[in-house]
Amino acid sequence: MPTIAVLEGDQTGQELLVQALRVLDPAVIGAELSLERYDLSLGNRRATANQVVLDAADAMVRCGFGLKAATVTPEAKGDVGSPNAILRERVGGRVIVRTGRRIPGVAPIAGVSAPISVVRMAVDDAYGAREWREGEGEGGAEVAFRTERISRSTCRAVAEFAFTQAERSHAMVFGGPKYTVSPVYEGMFKEEMDAAAARHPGVAYEPQLIDATYALLLTRGGEAMVIPALNRDGDCLSDFVLQLFGSIAGAESILIGFADDSSHPEVVMTEAPHGTAPSLQGKNIANPMAMILAGASLLSFISDRRCRTASRAIYESVFEAVREGVRTADLNGHAFTDEFTAAIIDRVRGKLDVWDSLGVE
Repeated sequence: MPTIAVLEGDQTGQELLVQALRVLDPAVIGAELSLERYDLSLGNRRATANQVVLDAADAMVRCGFGLKAATVTPEAKGDVGSPNAILRERVGGRVIVRTGRRIPGVAPIAGVSAPISVVRMAVDDAYGAREWREGEGEGGAEVAFRTERISRSTCRAVAEFAFTQAERSHAMVFGGPKYTVSPVYEGMFKEEMDAAAARHPGVAYEPQLIDATYALLLTRGGEAMVIPALNRDGDCLSDFVLQLFGSIAGAESILIGFADDSSHPEVVMTEAPHGTAPSLQGKNIANPMAMILAGASLLSFISDRRCRTASRAIYESVFEAVREGVRTADLNGHAFTDEFTAAIIDRVRGKLDVWDSLGVE
């Protein structure tokens, strides 16, 4: 039986996780799952001095799968901070994938219609860089420095997964780093992209500099794309891409950890790309769509046939429901949070029943 580490969170993050777990109930998806729960709420992270975060990460390494709710990150220096950096390091997370896709009834920007996945580094680059200043602040003599690093193994993991993702989704690999300005640092990433292209000759490959990538996205919205990126480039780019589709509700975020230089995922953690929305807490109006899709995405990585069939059923049910007018307030609808989830559950059950009678796998 597959085991999933469930990382509970804060405010609407926790409320939406509850909705996603309703959809993943064995009575709905027809697949048994074992859930190990870890309370990553701000209060418990403080009470355990982040030990609960380490325990949750170790559980994901052990079982291979995690489903995380959104959590609050305190701003005060010396507080517990964000659990995300700890989780990424502990599970060997190297790749983050976010996919923007069209939501029925939601107007996209610049004619974007086909899915766009941003595959970025989860570690290194600008995040975690050492920074310092020298000189006096007055008179303009002060100088700031930063040292960044990337590893070839991480470059290779991102490039390889980008081409694998493109192969799976019948998309083209598009974009890339500013290697003309930074041939040593960013050039390493471009070298691994080119090498991955040689290993996947059936995938269309159109490398572009990062600035050209932003510009061309506004004119290439009808083509399915996978965009490999450095850590900070990908962070900015994924926010931009998701908004091109008019809402981030139709996207999920995936963290993937690899063992050594293997291209096979060892750990997969999924979550919604949005935060905790404290103003919506307790009102039953927050949109659970992205969190439900995070659950569906996680199922797609589990080798059990029933889990993968259920993943497809959930994806189809979510977008069919929205197309048929079942929408929360943020998508100009009137459904409450639990009502939207109930509509998805009903459709998933119906699909799986029909597919089972037809022998569809």
